[in-house]
Amino acid sequence: MDGKAAGASSDFHFYPMDLYDPEDRLHPFPEGATRTGREVYAEMAEGAGEPGGAALGKAPRALEEEVDELVHLYALGGAGEWGSELADGSAPCTEVPEQLPLGAQRDWRRGPEAGERGCTGWGTAGPGRDLPEAYRYVHGRASEEYECYVIPEEEDEDEATLVFCVTCKAPVRALEVSDEHREHEVTALDKALESAKDEIHKNMFKLEKQILEMENFANHLEEVFITVEENFGRQEQNFESHYNEILETLAQKYEEKIQALGEKKKAKLEALYGQLVSCGENLDTCKELMETIEEMCHEEKVDFIKDAVAMADRLGKFLNTDTDVEIATQPDFEDQTLDFSDVEQLMCSLHALPAPSAPVINSQAPNSATGSSVRVCWSLYSDDTVESYQLSYRPVRDSAPGKDQAVSTMTVKETYCSVTNLVPNTQYEFWVTAQNRAGSSPTSERAVYMTAPSPPIIKSKEIQSCEEAALICWESGNLNPVDSYTVELTQVETPEASGVTESVVGIPACESLVQLQRRQSYTISVRALNVGGPSARSDPVTVHTTGSRFPLNQHTCHPWLTVADDGFTVVRSERKTPLKEPLPGNTQFSRCVAVMGNLIPVRGRHYWEVEVDERADYTVGVAFDNVPKEEDLGANRLSWCMRHRFASSRHEYEFLHNKTTPDIRITVSPRKIGILLDYENSKLSFFNVDISQHLYTFSCQLHGFVHPCFSLEKPGRLRIRNGIVMPTHVTFY
Repeated sequence: MDGKAAGASSDFHFYPMDLYDPEDRLHPFPEGATRTGREVYAEMAEGAGEPGGAALGKAPRALEEEVDELVHLYALGGAGEWGSELADGSAPCTEVPEQLPLGAQRDWRRGPEAGERGCTGWGTAGPGRDLPEAYRYVHGRASEEYECYVIPEEEDEDEATLVFCVTCKAPVRALEVSDEHREHEVTALDKALESAKDEIHKNMFKLEKQILEMENFANHLEEVFITVEENFGRQEQNFESHYNEILETLAQKYEEKIQALGEKKKAKLEALYGQLVSCGENLDTCKELMETIEEMCHEEKVDFIKDAVAMADRLGKFLNTDTDVEIATQPDFEDQTLDFSDVEQLMCSLHALPAPSAPVINSQAPNSATGSSVRVCWSLYSDDTVESYQLSYRPVRDSAPGKDQAVSTMTVKETYCSVTNLVPNTQYEFWVTAQNRAGSSPTSERAVYMTAPSPPIIKSKEIQSCEEAALICWESGNLNPVDSYTVELTQVETPEASGVTESVVGIPACESLVQLQRRQSYTISVRALNVGGPSARSDPVTVHTTGSRFPLNQHTCHPWLTVADDGFTVVRSERKTPLKEPLPGNTQFSRCVAVMGNLIPVRGRHYWEVEVDERADYTVGVAFDNVPKEEDLGANRLSWCMRHRFASSRHEYEFLHNKTTPDIRITVSPRKIGILLDYENSKLSFFNVDISQHLYTFSCQLHGFVHPCFSLEKPGRLRIRNGIVMPTHVTFY
């Protein structure tokens, strides 16, 4: 019995499932019925310890319970319990082989073929498959297109029974879990393998990163090695040069001193030799005189007297001659002091550092300049000792031939310097030299830096806006061109707005159309940018997105019209001597005494109002920018307008386009005219604002953008009101 129980345990096989099967794959075991390997082996181990009959009986019973669960889960059985008769009256499938064979099968969704014996409820109505074949199905994988069975690869028995002990960090047999590794954390071998692979991949990534860092460090070390080698090579050359210079200086001094000593020796010896010769001659003369006198003493008196007189004259002359008995030069040796100061200076220079190498001036870094300053940086060899740097610069400008720009210099200690008091948006040329006790380095290469621009100047009176956008114009404020402009928008803080600043960057021209939110207030400023960085903010302006705001275009204004300081009042005064009318073809109106407004080029609905004098002759409307300036408004296809004339206490109103007007009678003369330009519906409407009355609507072909127009045929005034909320009665048109 024990042998059978052991045989039953050894015949227990694991059939690995595909972890990447489709989601609609039929799962043989419900999730709630799964058990860990530890529980299964613990239960089998307990069975092995019981008497043979009990152990042998428990294994089949456990297997029967599993098969019973499969039968109920997949409707393999009939209405009764396990062991009862099937629906067709056949006996239940009770034969369970010790080792289930893996055979071919057909798709379970087709249902069993006729004549096949099995359990009802499997597939469609009809006789079911037998239980062994059903068991074979749940351990295999079926193909819907081919009636073939895919046999999973069988794992090696040793590998199939191995698990991984996380505590011991080693693979162990599943049977050993209940003994030594009972309390240890155990996981599947495949899972541990994947975890180990992930850890290895992470470590490989770290290793690759470390290898890259080490390669970069090795390259840096190589650069430092080359630099040190070059620096020491230069020092060796300097030592050799100094040594040769010292030897040459010593040899020169030796030659000079030897030559000086020889000349002094020759002069002294020649003087002494002359004295010695003169002394010898005098001595010979004295001896000759003595001998002559002695000879005279032995002569006769007469001869003696004769010779004595001559000898006396001779002795008198000899004795009256001065004899130099003083030594012309002293025999003492003069102490010759040697001047080795220059040699000592050369010797000291051997222990001093060499002159530094030429610095390397860096290119200009982004945002390193303001409108009046730049930050210049440079670098030097690491082994060079520098006491100071001399930075020189001058503006880069086109100058007359032979007239260079003045050069300015600064002495600094660091390898950077902020140069101030410069001209905005101007290029400057910089170069630098390093200095120490040995001297100055060669001059670095020259680099061009540029100061940031001056802040732009916003044309506040020319701002155009509507409820969705604003057109901002400005002056550059710089003589030289800049790279681009940036518009900064800050929504005025309200309970609904947070005051966050937004930027529109990369604007090439001196104007920008920016999108805004309806009925809000914005603070807008502009910056200019170049390679040196951004300028300071311009003076801010406030823009309101309530209605449409537009300025009057002074370039189109007829000379007989005047725009008041507020920018929205047009006046025609009484003039006895009319001004000279402008020439045709100018941007000014020449025949029609009118002025045009600059409406923002945004499609949508724009509304403005005009306050008029009931007795004034005026014309208001819209026209294209290229409307003929030598014609009246409404006399062509490029303008639509409302004209009023007052004569003989009568008011005459016309709605003109291409010299035509409809027959319309206006009973109440408007004092405030509302004008609605609707691009979406291609309409232009006029209203009597005071009584909320609709006067007339043009159906226009607006192939482009039009602008408001205002004309006075006689002295009077018009006041334009824009940037106002559209009245309710206007919104219906």
